[in-house]
Amino acid sequence: MKIMHVDTSAKREQSNSRALSRYFLERLRDEGVDIEVDYLDVTVDTPPHVNEAFAIATYTPPHERTPAMKATLAASDALCKRLLDADALLFAMPMYNWSMPSAFKAFIDSITRTGLTYVNAEDGHIEGQLARQKVLFITTRGADVRAGTPYASMDALTPALKAAFGFLGVADPSFVDAQPLQFSDQAARLDALERARAELDAMAANWANQVKPAAVFEMNDDAMALNQE
Repeated sequence: MKIMHVDTSAKREQSNSRALSRYFLERLRDEGVDIEVDYLDVTVDTPPHVNEAFAIATYTPPHERTPAMKATLAASDALCKRLLDADALLFAMPMYNWSMPSAFKAFIDSITRTGLTYVNAEDGHIEGQLARQKVLFITTRGADVRAGTPYASMDALTPALKAAFGFLGVADPSFVDAQPLQFSDQAARLDALERARAELDAMAANWANQVKPAAVFEMNDDAMALNQE
């Protein structure tokens, strides 16, 4: 399984979201899943923010693009290819002021590309091209914004991620949210992280169960081919 793993926290090694994403990958390996990781840290390699040149180039038909336009889109083209080549997408991020880090918003702007990650069908509707990929968002939140809490209405992160990736064809992304962290006492923080790790344990087992039957099927096919010889 090829996984594109994207970290977004400015805290680097002090980051809970980064630690949880590494934990999930370790649990996948423990479950026996053979994974290849394509890693991107958008706080280090931040995609350029949209400017006039990008906006014009991206909506210019490919056969009409000038060399300068192609150069403007080169980094975005490469990011889109990495997404499309992956079997699964793992995004780890903190909630900053109710939504996503700006570096990840720049990432979304860079990978939302007509003709690449979404196409216009003949009948006029949009077809996202990421329907094949499994998608997991691991988020950390300073406050508790779960349903039924006083701050529940202030969660702009979850709907924004669902909207952005739903447009690209991701119908049912998974979320594991550790909350509350920053604005809570030590016991509540530890409970939040423990809940998140338990959910990631279950998620890793689920992914492994979906991957292993395919591997067994391929092995059985090979055995049948040998028997036929």
